[in-house]
Formats: sequence, C-alpha cells, structure tokens
Amino acid sequence: MSGYRGVSFWLDQLASTGRDDLAPRPPLDGDTTADVAIVGGGLTGLWTAWYLHQADPGLQIVVLEREIAGFGASGRNGGWCSALFPRSAESVAREHGRDAALALRAAMRDTVDEVGRAASEAGVDCDYVKGGTVLYARSAVQERAAHDEVAASAEWGDDMTWRAARPGDAAGSAGVAWTPDCARVQPAALVRGLAAALEARGVRIAEHTPASSWDPGRVVTSRGTVTAGAVVIAVEGYGAQLEQTKRRILPLYSLMIATAPLPAAVWDRIGLEHGQTFSDYRHLLVYGQRTADDRLAFGGRGARYHWGSAITPGYDRVPRVFEHLRRSLVELFPAVADAPITHTWGGPLGVPRDWCASVTWDGHVGTAGGYVGDGLSTTNLAGRTLADLVRGVASPLTALPWVNHRSPDWEPEPLRFLGANAGLVATDLADREEALTGRPSLAARLMAPLTGGH
Repeated sequence: MSGYRGVSFWLDQLASTGRDDLAPRPPLDGDTTADVAIVGGGLTGLWTAWYLHQADPGLQIVVLEREIAGFGASGRNGGWCSALFPRSAESVAREHGRDAALALRAAMRDTVDEVGRAASEAGVDCDYVKGGTVLYARSAVQERAAHDEVAASAEWGDDMTWRAARPGDAAGSAGVAWTPDCARVQPAALVRGLAAALEARGVRIAEHTPASSWDPGRVVTSRGTVTAGAVVIAVEGYGAQLEQTKRRILPLYSLMIATAPLPAAVWDRIGLEHGQTFSDYRHLLVYGQRTADDRLAFGGRGARYHWGSAITPGYDRVPRVFEHLRRSLVELFPAVADAPITHTWGGPLGVPRDWCASVTWDGHVGTAGGYVGDGLSTTNLAGRTLADLVRGVASPLTALPWVNHRSPDWEPEPLRFLGANAGLVATDLADREEALTGRPSLAARLMAPLTGGH
C-alpha cells in the first residue's frame, strides 16, 4: 500500500509537520538468522523488542512488518494510554482469585506511567500528558452506572471519583466520573518513534515483509526465512488473515473523526483540559481526546463485522458511521456544531472469543493480543511480560492471570458473522432501550458475560 498518510489523522500529522516521512524501511533481503524474530511492527512487537534489548543489548532481534511500523491499530487508535483491561476485574477474580485480579489491576495502573517513562527514555515525543479520563453521565441510568463504577473501583485499588455537573460538561450531564489513570498520547508518534529508537540501537526492522507461517525456530516470509531461537507473534486483528491464527481473533472495526483545531473560546465552553480523554456511559462505545494541537479526535464502534473476518482498506471508511460519530460529538459538545471534520479513518482491532487479552509462551513461540481496543497501554505490559518469558525470567509480570490464558476459537462462518453482528445490534438496542425505559438495559445485562463483563 502507498500513501500511508491517509491511513489515519495521526500518521498524516507526522508527515505534514515533517516529523516522519513514513518512508518504508528496506524489506528482508533473503534468509537470515536472529536470536528473536518478532512478527508485527506495532506496539506489541516493538515494546517486546525494546525490553528485550534493554535487558540484553547483545540479542540479535529482527522485527518483520507487512507494511510499515504503526500501520495497524497502533497508528490508528484513540490515543488513550489507560488502565483499562478488556475483561472486568470481577470476571478475572472469579476465574483466578481476588489476589490475581488485584495484581492485574495494579499492573495496568503502573503501565500508564511506564509508557510515559519508557517513551521519555527512548527520546520519543508522543504528546504524552497524564490528564485522566472524564466519563460523562448523561441520563439517570448512566448516573447510576457511574455511581456503581465509582463504588466498585475502590475494591480493586482503582481511584475513581464522582462530581456533580458543572458548566462546560457534555450536554445533558448529570455529573462526571473521573479517573486519573489515563494519559493522552499521539499514538502514531509513539509507535513510529519507538521504531526509530530501536533501529538506532541496532534492532533490525524489515518492512514490506509479510510473514506467511511460523514454527518453533523459524518464520517464513515472502522475502526469506528467519531462523531464530525465539519467535513472537504480535499481529492483533490482522491475525484473522493468517492461516495459523484465523480462528483465534475476530477483527472488529472502530472508526474515528477529527475536527479542525478549535479556538480557545470553544475550548472554554467544552471544558476539557490538555491531556484529558473522555467518554460516557452509553453501551455503543465512544471515546475521544483533546489533541496537542487543540482538535477533538473522536471515535466509536458501529461498523459491522465482515464475512470471513475480511480486512480491506475500504472497510476503514464507512460514511454512515462517520456521520453517526459527528452527530454524537455535536450532541456531547454543541459548541463544535460548525467545526469542520478534517480527517476520517478507521481500522480493525482484535477481539478474542472471551474478550480476554492474553500473553502466551510455550518455550519457543510467544503471542500477545486480543486487546479489544484497550491496547495502547496493554501492549507495553505485554512487551515487558514477553521479554521476561522469552529470557526465562520468572517475575511478578509472568505470574499475572492473563499469562498463558487460552481463549476459545471463534465459531466458523456463518455463526461468526451472525453472532458478531447480532452483538452489535444488541449494543445499539441497549442504548435505545435505556432511553425509552429509563432503566438499565436487559439486553446489556444479557450481553455482559459475552463481552468481558460480569
């Protein structure tokens, strides 16, 4: 694919400001050897390489990427470096015990700070500002959900607070739940900067080098075979296109829009500060941030799953979903009604069958993924964990309950198509149900066990 500027606002911003020309690195030029071969040039693969190199600079590491570093979800996401994990603490505790759930929550909170620390150490300017997340409660049902979340957060060591509505909050807000455990990030700057820092330290990154298969000790690509003592597979939603992982992950599309930079008077009316991210308590998820150049970058679900887990550039742009996002943004912040939308983009994220992210290692091959959109921070935790596992180091990270978790395979078609899209319809229905009845949605309650909830 050419024209990488068009993949996302974030990549376009890097190119348009002269921070990165997005030129592909040379591909693999034949068979080679390495200590560690990593398939996937997104944040999971690059963080794994970073921490392996930090622990043992003598390791020969090669990263294999089909397009360019940051082409996938790592360069397209909403820029939330948060403590969110796709599976609830309650669900983790039921399966692994309370102590394990507490350890995972603590690790996720620590990871928000670790991303900022490691980016600074690598010399990466990614607009990292830890401003927390504002969660608007815009109905009586949402207010009850917010109070429930705030009350439950203390049980797991999370610091959430509630305050009543004030001028500048999203339209119709009864109040706001707030967590400090999130940083605003320019995601493409993070992933591209990390790739450059690794390359400067001697890690080889071969782009335009798609992998087709792997076994213990080797990875086969279109440009040659890499023989390596350890193999790490870090392809997230794109694993659905590979024979060995096509039933392991479901590619679910999430789309985004960005406004033109907004004047100070509009920001005074909106009330969001630099470094803050935001959402509300609807079921059809939305998420946003105030960017470093004073835009609103806003995204959400709503694009359907495509038959056979298909992934094509055409699915990145769905006018119906972009219009839904624009309307939703104006409903939240009427002050932006006349703001031009300058960028629209999207891409697939990875969803495991039980909505539980995982890191695995069998002594030869490691994997990580299934972040369900919570990957900007979780990739860092995965990279640190894989670095320990690959080196045979037992640590608190390798004892976390997501390590060697095995999600079930997704059903074959047509069951996968019917189930995934029925879930999307049910999520939209849940919001409509609550608006109509003023009570918590029965549809949402029925869906929760299937989506990492209670």
